Amino acid sequence: MSDVERAARAIEAGDLVVYPTETVYGMGADAVDAEAVERVFDAKGRDRGKPVSLGVPSVERATEYVDPTERELRFMREFLPGPVTVVVQRRAAVPDVLTAGREKVGVRVPDHDLALELFEAADVPVTATSANLSGTGSVREIAELSDEIHEAVAAVLDGGRTDGMESTVVDAESGAIHRRGAMADEIEAWLAEHEE
Repeated sequence: MSDVERAARAIEAGDLVVYPTETVYGMGADAVDAEAVERVFDAKGRDRGKPVSLGVPSVERATEYVDPTERELRFMREFLPGPVTVVVQRRAAVPDVLTAGREKVGVRVPDHDLALELFEAADVPVTATSANLSGTGSVREIAELSDEIHEAVAAVLDGGRTDGMESTVVDAESGAIHRRGAMADEIEAWLAEHEE
């Protein structure tokens, strides 16, 4: 069994894993299993009022868990896979704990082969949140993982050093950029050009 398959089975079993993306290392769990999501919050010491995004291997797979508008779908097809988190209306399968009770959820399709391979193998959406303790810096390589995170996860996928710039978080429907990160200028240009 490959490392990716082992990590995917761990996610399906309700455990946590660490995986690389094109931005920073992420912490993965089954994003539609409320108990697994709770474990992510516990491991990170994250405030339950702060939502966590979900990662999927493609825009098509995302539509099983979210209900995007035509504009959001156009935006997603333009920028995903990529270092962008798109905030979209969630479907009923997405638990409240993931979204901190909000109606929308962030969707991430990373432009990283190892992350996409994991998401494909896991066969469930995977939490997409940084693999660090809340309030500490993002992890760009495995050596930077804290002992607490190492102890909390069942598997670690090492993809070498990552870029380190966080994804841009955007609500394509309203045109709001919630967090500027990678590709923020291109995203702003697209939003301005495609104003309804």
